[in-house]
Amino acid sequence: MFLHIAPFVLIVVGIWFLIAYFANTSIIKSATGARTLKRRENMRVYNLVENLCMSKGMTMPKVDVIEDNALNAYASGINKDTYTVSLTRGIINTLDDDELEGVIAHELAHIRNHDVRVLIVSIVFVGIFSMITQIAFRILLNSSGRSNRNGKGLLPIMLVALVLAAIGYFFTIIMRFAISRKREYLADAAAAEMTRQPLALASALRKIAQRPNIKTIKRDDVAQLFIEHPLRDKSVSSMLSGLFATHPPIDKRIAILEQF
Repeated sequence: MFLHIAPFVLIVVGIWFLIAYFANTSIIKSATGARTLKRRENMRVYNLVENLCMSKGMTMPKVDVIEDNALNAYASGINKDTYTVSLTRGIINTLDDDELEGVIAHELAHIRNHDVRVLIVSIVFVGIFSMITQIAFRILLNSSGRSNRNGKGLLPIMLVALVLAAIGYFFTIIMRFAISRKREYLADAAAAEMTRQPLALASALRKIAQRPNIKTIKRDDVAQLFIEHPLRDKSVSSMLSGLFATHPPIDKRIAILEQF
């Protein structure tokens, strides 16, 4: 049964990957409620983005705004045509120029490091293992209800397959979150190097930590794009929860920046 449905699984996974890869920008934009920020609306933001891009020889990305008073930002896109830096209205209005420059530099670092592409691939692979685990579990249930002649010999094999799929799924999730946390540290370091003002980014993160939650963000896979996770439960701080965190503790990020 597993071999019979395997080709269909591969087709579904292939379509899933293509949609996620090529339509991710519009999907993310719709999920976050972002819209294009026109140059005449805020020359200050455009000047900061342009100056940073020119300093690194980068192509100017698109700039979006989320009409929310929260303090947060994210980068999206997988190529020069779709690269976008999105900022909340709250972060634009609250941070001073040096702090906002640090946040923008952090998001530009994600673009330079192709972090969105890595994130999309990791999410798809987690989905693949999830699908395999579910298929193995369903087949196991069907096999256990058959006669001894048809199902007895298959049951141990399917139990092994289910355990292996579950283990693979668990470690894929752990690796996905570990990669995400590592990328945040790298983007912080790159932003500090780009602006030469690590304390400004540290100050921005300190302010962001007070008000990161965005009302329109409901999904965790979208929330992990932001400079600070807008859905994080600050009351949970156990070691186990740290393994499943998409972002390192913001206090630790600030401490590292203050040591530059």
